[in-house]
Amino acid sequence: MSNNNSIHDLYWIDASDPGSDFPPVDSALTDPDGLLAFGGDLSVGRLIKAYRQGIFPWFSDGQPIMWWSPNPRTVLLPENLNISRSLAKTCRKQPYAITCNNAFADVIHACAQPRADGEGTWITEEMQRAYCALHAAGYAHSVEAWQDGQLVGGLYGIAIGRVFFGESMFAHANDASKIAFVHLVRQLQAWGFKLVDCQVDSAHLQSLGASQLTRPEFIRYLDTYCDTKANGANWRPHALTLGTD
Repeated sequence: MSNNNSIHDLYWIDASDPGSDFPPVDSALTDPDGLLAFGGDLSVGRLIKAYRQGIFPWFSDGQPIMWWSPNPRTVLLPENLNISRSLAKTCRKQPYAITCNNAFADVIHACAQPRADGEGTWITEEMQRAYCALHAAGYAHSVEAWQDGQLVGGLYGIAIGRVFFGESMFAHANDASKIAFVHLVRQLQAWGFKLVDCQVDSAHLQSLGASQLTRPEFIRYLDTYCDTKANGANWRPHALTLGTD
């Protein structure tokens, strides 16, 4: 089902009512693709409810909170991870030490910095505080790449059941974020995760094996796997090594 309503017809979420629900995701606009609602807040409860329904916040400073559920949805099935020959060669050299949840606040701050392609600036200070609260609550996690004790790359996202919702990544050294992503996906696969949500398509994600699901297909994955426990998932701060975790 598509929706051709205008942006002026979108649902407004009352921030003063923590129990207020999101509208059905199939009422999202087709232009801009996936815009579903305005308003609400970025509390831990609201954010988990949103992700569980296939919705995520994306807005800039000075704008109201905007909630999105694009169709189709870019995802990666962990078993479909594609590692190019050049990336595999770099991974074998182990140029970086890779860790999990050792520097969440630093990773999200680095992801928020302006980039040449314009990406990253949507991670406002309000968003950083909200996702640090998600991290403290045990939902949001980071993977870090270190070189000579310096943080040179990483990524962060949210884990619910056996689904990982990727948010953003950064790199200050060659392939640092890609190598961190490879470590994460291999670890997720070992833990029995079934899906990595990549949100929107890009050539970078396609090169790593990402594909697309229709919104109904994506929601079926969430309904099936968000309520099932991952096998032995350990999000305590620790090192990640390919093939041994």
